[in-house]
Amino acid sequence: MTGAHDFAAQKAETYATFARIRDEAGTLPDTARIDYAFLPGDTPDWDAVLAALAEQGFDCARVEPGPDDGPDGPWLEASLTDQPLSASAVWLGEEMATRTALPFGFRPDGWGFLI
Repeated sequence: MTGAHDFAAQKAETYATFARIRDEAGTLPDTARIDYAFLPGDTPDWDAVLAALAEQGFDCARVEPGPDDGPDGPWLEASLTDQPLSASAVWLGEEMATRTALPFGFRPDGWGFLI
């Protein structure tokens, strides 16, 4: 990936997004599975990134787009189960996954959670 990644902007966006979701939902559960999405660059190393993230405790998968996902290619999903559901917990996992994925040719593309 070219250029330096702006972790401060990524963190600010994560905290703002989490606050919006919390405000809209009213009540959130204490724990959830948190999913982090990453898009491959020009020369991604799928096997290496999957292994590196799995070593850190993430459940990982290469996700192929379905018919409703549009024309984009596959993406990487890295998940952590039974995580505290807070902005800081989302950010800690996101930062760890991003720092791991960037050197292998992947860029972050958001997160979500399942309750």
